[in-house]
Amino acid sequence: MKKKVTMDDLLNHGVDGVLPSKKGLESLLKKRKIRLYNGMDATAPNLHLGHATLLRKLQQFADLGHEVIFLIGDYTSLIGDTSDKESARPKMAIKQVKENIKTWKKQAGKIIDLKKVKIMHNSTWLKKLRYEDILHLAQNFTVQQMVERDLYQRRLKAGKPIGLHEFLYPLMQGYDSTVLDVDLEIGGTDQTFNMLAGRTLQKNLGKRDKYVMTLPLLMGSDGQKMSKSLGNTINIMDEPNDMFGKVMRVRDDLMKDYFISLTDVPMAEITKLTAKNTDPFTTKKKLAFEIVKLIYGETKAKKAEKEFTHTFSEKGAPSNLPVLKIGAGKTTVMKLLQKVKVLKSNAEIKRLINQGSIKIDGEIIRDKNVLLKLAGGEVLKIGKRQFYKIELI
Repeated sequence: MKKKVTMDDLLNHGVDGVLPSKKGLESLLKKRKIRLYNGMDATAPNLHLGHATLLRKLQQFADLGHEVIFLIGDYTSLIGDTSDKESARPKMAIKQVKENIKTWKKQAGKIIDLKKVKIMHNSTWLKKLRYEDILHLAQNFTVQQMVERDLYQRRLKAGKPIGLHEFLYPLMQGYDSTVLDVDLEIGGTDQTFNMLAGRTLQKNLGKRDKYVMTLPLLMGSDGQKMSKSLGNTINIMDEPNDMFGKVMRVRDDLMKDYFISLTDVPMAEITKLTAKNTDPFTTKKKLAFEIVKLIYGETKAKKAEKEFTHTFSEKGAPSNLPVLKIGAGKTTVMKLLQKVKVLKSNAEIKRLINQGSIKIDGEIIRDKNVLLKLAGGEVLKIGKRQFYKIELI
């Protein structure tokens, strides 16, 4: 049975903040149904769990009958948002953007009810803007407002260039909200500046007073922001078994954030599950089950849990594994195995790899030069009986 959404769920659960005030938005929600949206740029073909946190929040509003829009930024993708970047994004071609969004509707449909949430594309209006329209929009902001952003200040101090086109991004995102004339925009904390730009434009152009809701950024398994470029994503379309295994590699200190942002587990239970005196392995299995259930349903979640248990428990992996410590960052499987003292030579390591005797979290490693992006917590299996838990130092 689906959990009934409450006002507390909307305004507090998995929410970083509301601008200009949470009380103001709560008052508005008690008076009438509102129009709201979240926009995502098409920088990659796969949506991941970081996107899922935003889509879940959209669905909560939709379940209560609010008018909800999921906006695909197919045109803003051409500009490139640098809100979380230390340099300008590489230029994208229209062809690549179109290719990226081919399956987005299907992917988003794993989280949102497409009968309740409207999908739109901002190319519908942005590509129609004339030069004089952009000048009119630009008159609502100053260079000082743009340059004062922390990310630009860091780049200026480091002597890194800032493209003039980057200043246009907040204008275009802001214009999205004026066209949609929304009461609320939802986005990650990295989007606060851009969303507030939309609030300014809506006010100056005589539109609704827009609220801004920020959600915490979901970190990847390695503790950095989940993104394709870092190779630390858990994708919405990952197969159930792969998804379960990837969640099991999430750092222990991130489990509470994952529970809050991606599950309907009550907060009191989350607090108990993530307490210091609890077994993190058992808690993480609960987390993995809940996340796979969110995407694929309970039946497939149970099958994924059973497969994981079969792979790592019933095949002889001991509960207390010896630790293999390795430096953070990417490394090759050869360098990893050279840390194992019982392996006497590179020739022996190559032989084991060629035989398919090396596994990491159940996946056979067949290339001695393959780069591994380790997050810590992975299980290395050598042959039939040697197991090690990887720990980053």
